Amino acid sequence: QVHLVESGGGLVQAGGSLRLSCIASGGTFSSLSMGWFRQSPGKEREFAATIRWTGGRTYSVDYADSVKGRFTISRDNAKNTLYLQMNMLKPEDTAVYYCAAARGLLSATIRYTASYDSWGQGTQVTVSS
Repeated sequence: QVHLVESGGGLVQAGGSLRLSCIASGGTFSSLSMGWFRQSPGKEREFAATIRWTGGRTYSVDYADSVKGRFTISRDNAKNTLYLQMNMLKPEDTAVYYCAAARGLLSATIRYTASYDSWGQGTQVTVSS
C-alpha cells in the first residue's frame, strides 16, 4: 500500500493562496493516479481534483466545478510529490484536504472515494472572510 503524507495547510484570508503537498512512498509514483479530496464538518468527503495516469508519461487532469479555474493539481515524479495550488480561496473552501492514490483509475470513476486505494491523514485549510 502507498503511504501518503500531506502538508501545507493553514489559515489564510479570502482571496489568498496556499499550496498543498503530498509525498508518496511505497509504490511506483509515476504510474499512480493521484487525487485531492476535501471534507468539511458534517459533510461527506468530496472530490476536488485528480491527475490520472493514462499510460507512459501521460496524465489527464480533471477538477470539480467548485474549484475549476482557481486550483491547479500537478505532480513531480522525481520527488514522488503531488501538489495542489489553491488561489482565490473562499471561505467555503475551508475543509480538511486529503491526498489519495489509485493504482487503476477510470475516467468515469475519478470522483468516487472508493476508486482510490490509499489515503493520507489530511491537512486542515481554513479560509477566513
